[in-house]
Amino acid sequence: MSTTRTGYSAISSFSRVEILALVQSRPERTIAELTEATGLHANTVREHLQRLIEAGHVIQSTERRTTRGRPRTLYSAATGDDDASSPIARRKVRDAADRGDIMRRVMPWTGDAVESIGRAATHQLDAIVDNLAESGFDPLVDETGLTIDLSPCPHATAQAGHRQTLCTVHLGLMQAVLAEAGGPLQASCIRSSDRPSDCVVELSMA
Repeated sequence: MSTTRTGYSAISSFSRVEILALVQSRPERTIAELTEATGLHANTVREHLQRLIEAGHVIQSTERRTTRGRPRTLYSAATGDDDASSPIARRKVRDAADRGDIMRRVMPWTGDAVESIGRAATHQLDAIVDNLAESGFDPLVDETGLTIDLSPCPHATAQAGHRQTLCTVHLGLMQAVLAEAGGPLQASCIRSSDRPSDCVVELSMA
């Protein structure tokens, strides 16, 4: 996948990755908290959050106050759970499943894995492949070994000093997409390697 594609990704900016890491670590963050933690201007944080919301990675809610004062807007990671589901992410996984089903009808040989892993897991893979491609990756799925090879990682060179944060955030995003799609597959870990560009995600059946 070209670096141009990566440039348009909602997570191509490390500032957005940093904000995602914060809301993944603890939900219901305020603008003030994120501004203080990142050192960014509040307006910049709002712009980044809007991009993340539009990508289906973040959801917002209104604070429930028991005292006087204007309720604050709270930001959390979209995890795919019932109480943290993004309508944009839901639409994306439905669209991915529809496209996958059409492709398997037109090219039946591409659906060989459906019998072995099931339709629900197949739709999860449809969703995760679409999500990863949108994020600038070129995923290679092994349905038998339950792995997704993302090598070479398009983010490794540009943001090599932040590899641990990047891997943690990307794993969280993949877990959220799989949860949103529904089914038995989970993203269990990203296999470590001495080469920053190597990236293999290991999946597991719940």
